[in-house]
Amino acid sequence: MPREIIILECTEAKKEGKPPSRYMTTRNKKLQTERVEKKKYNPFLKRHTLHKEKK
Repeated sequence: MPREIIILECTEAKKEGKPPSRYMTTRNKKLQTERVEKKKYNPFLKRHTLHKEKK
């Protein structure tokens, strides 16, 4: 199975003392070998923030 399920977690929420938002998505292991980074909406901070792939 070339696609795997990953979790994206907010990087800015911990700095501000708020709970981090998390999103689930998939990626193709063969084509995308590095960790995923995307701008997603964080409802706790009420703005778009950088979300990185969690280990």
